[in-house]
Amino acid sequence: MKKSRAGKKRSLSGGGGKNRRTSTGVDPFFSSGTKKQRKLHDDIVDSSDSDDEAGEPPVHEGGEEESELAAETADEKRLRLAKEYVESFRALKKRREEEDEDEEEDGEGPDGYEDGRGPKGDLLVAEKLLQEQLEQSGRVRRVIASRVEKPDSDDGFRLIRRHRQSVTAVALSEDDAKGFSASKDGTIFHWDLSSGQSEKYLFPTKEVLISHGAKTPQNPSTSWSKHVLSLAVSSDGRYLATAGLDRHVHLWDTRTREHIRALPGHKGPISCLAFRHGTSELASGSFDRSINLWNADDRAYMETLLGHASEVLAIDCLRKERLLTVGRDRAMMLWKVPEQSHLIFRASASSLECCCFINNEEFLSGSDDGSIELWNFMRKKPVCIVKNAHSIPSSDDRVDSKENGIVCNGDKTANGNCTWSTCSKAQSWVGAVAVCRGSDLAASGAANGVVRLWSIESATKSIRPLYSLPLGGFVNSLAFAKSGHFLIAGVGQEPRLGRWGRVSDAQNGVFIQSLKLSEE
Repeated sequence: MKKSRAGKKRSLSGGGGKNRRTSTGVDPFFSSGTKKQRKLHDDIVDSSDSDDEAGEPPVHEGGEEESELAAETADEKRLRLAKEYVESFRALKKRREEEDEDEEEDGEGPDGYEDGRGPKGDLLVAEKLLQEQLEQSGRVRRVIASRVEKPDSDDGFRLIRRHRQSVTAVALSEDDAKGFSASKDGTIFHWDLSSGQSEKYLFPTKEVLISHGAKTPQNPSTSWSKHVLSLAVSSDGRYLATAGLDRHVHLWDTRTREHIRALPGHKGPISCLAFRHGTSELASGSFDRSINLWNADDRAYMETLLGHASEVLAIDCLRKERLLTVGRDRAMMLWKVPEQSHLIFRASASSLECCCFINNEEFLSGSDDGSIELWNFMRKKPVCIVKNAHSIPSSDDRVDSKENGIVCNGDKTANGNCTWSTCSKAQSWVGAVAVCRGSDLAASGAANGVVRLWSIESATKSIRPLYSLPLGGFVNSLAFAKSGHFLIAGVGQEPRLGRWGRVSDAQNGVFIQSLKLSEE
């Protein structure tokens, strides 16, 4: 059952009106002034990318060019961007042909066209675009799992960013060049994967938060907490959203690392966030059992989805206007936002803790009993269950981590050996699952000392184990690179949603695992 808290409902794709025109140069989201003043700039479109990187307003030269950009409609802009996208493929094709065919000194393509056009060139471009569209829609899946080579013993997880307290969430930008992480102490880092340099986001003062839209808390000791439980980055890399115990969704400008808006509306801690791919639409799940929808461009609340009987724990979203959520009511829900309906999937004997889309029709979940489940939207029960996916190591496996390279997740004695007195069933609790987008490669993490890689077999509707990657501590968040060449893990001494367990010798931080893929 879905209800709306707003007097006027708006669809997930609407947000800003039917004929709303977007701006890439003069962004009303980061400009000051009244709505009427910002509306004057909605039709101005800047085609320069350097201005966005510098974070400065563009300077238009020439009255004719400016008038043409101002008169450009939304449809004309989409057509222009599509043509630029196709031309980029043609340019790439031409460069490859010039490298492979040194004998063509005149620079012409095989079709007799200097710019790579022609029947054969256009056919290759069309095939590339069709392949990308099929992969994004989930109708074609990239085969990556079978190409993952077994990692060497000395090629394990590597620490790239240390945190003072347990890391609760990690995320990667669309180009996999930058990453974001947050922890229980309220620190938010933005780090570069190539250089290793990191930058910190600083929360503004209470006065600034109130001026940015934050509501004055009734219980300041709890509501002003900087404890972050989740974060998400938009597909275009402009917005970073964070949320936690203060019951607000915070929007940040990733170019300047400045806080730009606080979105109130939830009555409980916010446990999960997800941007819809390709848009600025944001969904947030809370302990108040509700899911709120927002539009980051408009800094506006859209509507509320109700249906869970207990706290919402995890959320995921792809390009379609669909949401996937799990709650403590042992239910996973697939929300069809335009149809204003949802499907309910229930686990048999366990409580679901995390979830993610594989494609628009399949999804993966992790449970508190150490199992992971494969689901299909046509069935209300899992099509495949891997029990004891993160079971506690047996007595034969409980040896010194220095001897076999395994990162111990128990306490250590004076001689350095592991004691497993603190190990319990809670450490097999699956706290994170992730899928490499558009592929058959998946990963899951718990607190039993390993991150496991899996192959999703759609033909047989099964989950096949690949490799176990040693990593100590509670794995609270996982994120794959789009290429599948590395995996990011957010690890802490404590679980993400609570303090019911502790691995005292684990390191709080962000770890990276390189994955070697064989050639197709």
